Amino acid sequence: MRKQKFIEISKSCLLDSDYKAAFSELGLASIDAVFSFSAGRNLAKDNLARYRTRLQFEINLPAVTVSLKRYDKPPVLVQLRSWLSTHRRVSCGVFGFSAASELAAAGINTPKTLFYGEQWEAFFEKRSFIITEEIPNAESLERQLPDFFKGTTTVEKLKLRRSFISQFAGFIRRFHDTNYRHRDLYFSHIFYSNDSDFYLIDLARAFKPIVFSRRFRIKDIAQLYYSAPAKYFTRTDRLRFYLSYTPVLAFARKHGGRLNRKDKAFIRRVMNKARRMARHDVKHGRSVPFES
Repeated sequence: MRKQKFIEISKSCLLDSDYKAAFSELGLASIDAVFSFSAGRNLAKDNLARYRTRLQFEINLPAVTVSLKRYDKPPVLVQLRSWLSTHRRVSCGVFGFSAASELAAAGINTPKTLFYGEQWEAFFEKRSFIITEEIPNAESLERQLPDFFKGTTTVEKLKLRRSFISQFAGFIRRFHDTNYRHRDLYFSHIFYSNDSDFYLIDLARAFKPIVFSRRFRIKDIAQLYYSAPAKYFTRTDRLRFYLSYTPVLAFARKHGGRLNRKDKAFIRRVMNKARRMARHDVKHGRSVPFES
């Protein structure tokens, strides 16, 4: 695979050199142009902060679908929290690029960054952006699970489901082995491709905690537990995920071992966290996937 080469096309705006013609064709050659750009599909959500905007559009030469995320005057408190989490002063857009690049280098599939930039105003960020390539031939686990989760259950489908759960757990374990914690690790932010590969998206909150690493690991796993639909994932499936996520325990059980106190405590904290999330969503009239 070709190593990306980024070039600075205007102050603090860096672009993958292979896509210079494609973005120039749309007039996207500066941060002003990016923030005035309005073509494409608006991906706004009800819970999206006012300083954030998202667009999806097509480019040519080569022809791909891309996603644009813009951050316009993020609140100072948001910036300070981000700097504390990342241990450095960094803009929202550039941090997304840095985290994705570091994870990709560690073997964790992430969306390919094509274009990013930032602009500072005195000490604080004025605005920043990142444009990534949509993951080809893939869909989020929230929207679509593989076909072997659907229809009448057969022996072959059960084997495929168990293999999927094992592969999924291994992917999350490798992600956590990088010492990163996602903090928004729901099924909506994990993509699965036609080639049976997992991808991690929306890394704006991902960070490497200096303290409370276990606490944030529990939070990540609780978010996965919460967003796994009860219709497709049984209690046994969830335990099978944990066994694959914790390979030492899997080896012990294969040789007659059992869940120890530490494992049971971890699972209890995950389930308690998921139940607290459920109570909050029920209070606000939202459905709870793991209880549905």
